[in-house]
Amino acid sequence: MATYRLLYASIEGNTQSFINKLQAVAEEKGDTIDAKVVGDETDYEAEHQPFVAIVPTYLTGGTGTGPAVVEIFTNALADYIDFEDNVTLIKGVVGSGNRNFNDQYILTAKRYAKKYQVPVIGDYELRGTSYDAEKIYQSITETLGE
Repeated sequence: MATYRLLYASIEGNTQSFINKLQAVAEEKGDTIDAKVVGDETDYEAEHQPFVAIVPTYLTGGTGTGPAVVEIFTNALADYIDFEDNVTLIKGVVGSGNRNFNDQYILTAKRYAKKYQVPVIGDYELRGTSYDAEKIYQSITETLGE
C-alpha cells in the first residue's frame, strides 16, 4: 500500500472531479492519493515528500502561445511550489485543458514542466475519463515510485 502526494489547483471543479477519479483508482489498487488543493487562500507549508502537480489551463491575452498569453488562476500553486524547499520535491506535472484551444492545450502544464525542469507525465481534457484516470495514475506511480 503506497501513498502518493498531489498538489493541484481547481477553479471550476474540473480538476477536483479528476482528483476524485484518481482517488477511486488508487483505492481499487489498495493505495492512497494524498491530494492538496492550493489556491489564493492556502497557507504555505513545507512539503515533506515528492509530489506531482496537477494544473488546469486558464489563460488570458494573445491568440497563441507567445509572451502575450498570461497564466491566470494557478499562480498560487506556483508560489506554493516555490515556497522553501518544495521545488526540490516536484517530480512531474499533469495538465488539463480543452483540445479546442489547439496550441494552448495544457500550456500551463508545459510551462510548469519547463520552469521546474520536470516532465509532463500526463494530460486529460476537461474533467477527464475513467480511462484517463487509470493511465495517469500509472504515470504517477511510476514517477513517484511504488
